[in-house]
Amino acid sequence: MSKVVWKFRPGDYYRIGEHESWFSDMAREGLHLIKMGHVFARFIIGEPKNIHYRIDVSKNKDISLEQKYLYAEGGWDFVASYGDFNVYSSSDEIMAPELHTDPAEQAYSLQELHKKLIKNVWIVVVYTVLMLVILSTPLWLPNGTFTLSLIEGSSILLPLVISILYLLYESISGLISLRRLRQELIEGKPINHHAPWKRQQRIKTTIAIVYILLVGYVIVMPFIQIAISKTHILPEGKTDLPIIRLADVENNPELKRKDSEETDWEINIYTKKHSFLAPIQYQSHEYGVVSDKMWSDGSGTYSPSIHTWIFQTRSPVLSKSLVADLVKRYGLVYKGGEFIEIYHPDFDILIIHDIDDVIEIFTAKGKAVIHIKYYGDASIETLIKVTSDYVSDLTTTYEFIF
Repeated sequence: MSKVVWKFRPGDYYRIGEHESWFSDMAREGLHLIKMGHVFARFIIGEPKNIHYRIDVSKNKDISLEQKYLYAEGGWDFVASYGDFNVYSSSDEIMAPELHTDPAEQAYSLQELHKKLIKNVWIVVVYTVLMLVILSTPLWLPNGTFTLSLIEGSSILLPLVISILYLLYESISGLISLRRLRQELIEGKPINHHAPWKRQQRIKTTIAIVYILLVGYVIVMPFIQIAISKTHILPEGKTDLPIIRLADVENNPELKRKDSEETDWEINIYTKKHSFLAPIQYQSHEYGVVSDKMWSDGSGTYSPSIHTWIFQTRSPVLSKSLVADLVKRYGLVYKGGEFIEIYHPDFDILIIHDIDDVIEIFTAKGKAVIHIKYYGDASIETLIKVTSDYVSDLTTTYEFIF
């Protein structure tokens, strides 16, 4: 049984010269084309031969037997087809005449394909915009938090987004290649049947591999998240965790940790997560009590708490978008107060929400994002100062993990 070999194609199909040259070079190595695909071409291993290949464009996807017979009489045997492209071969000994001898006429034969490709590109563009709009709606994303949903559930959305963008890239790249080819033919330059193809194949192979790895990674990501996403009891005292602690904000020696035995569950906890777009993620909840202090309204013993969400994203642009999404999601639980953006030299973004005894801070600096929800008497200035120190440490100390 003959062995079959699969290889990445050198660029899009509209690079006709590169493909013809590639097929001939493969034949000289003993690899003979038997089928073309969207990403790969299939070869069968045989004796090395000097074979010429030509690609012809047909208006109809199915070639008639009469057309195949006509080409065979001229020394060109049909090999394979894909879409509008048909590949013919001829051995070096036959010295078959060229299928096309007039570049201008060949350019005219590509006119219908050019119109068809423009239409397809517009369809893909409209489809891309439509899909991104749909994926951004509350039906898919609560409160329209696109970036936050990608970070938290990339296994659902990210493969779709990557596939849509890859399809858009393929369509636009093909149109550019075809336009360049037609322009050269109109100028009287025939197709170079020995055009260099290795550089284009490297580019095509790299893009295809990156695409496959990205999609595969984000599909596997949920299982990785389950494996490494664990909830731990928050240690007392200082730790190396990039988490803002209640003691840093309160600065009160009488502050004690609220006993978890007072509740039915562990309340002083932190969770470490990981995703493709935000490799470092921490969420923590910490409760305290100052036994000899009362709330200002006399409602009971002073028991402050702090809740933090820490992210280190892949890019500063992503961080800014994430802050906007965090405000959308967590801001809906309040019916009063305003979310006020404040300029601060230590942050790229600083948004404050203050109502009753609750202060929320949303910040971004570079790739670091911190969201704090604090219940207590500490001032906004204190929270900003503590957050500034932590966000600086997060951008310099913690490295990315893939």
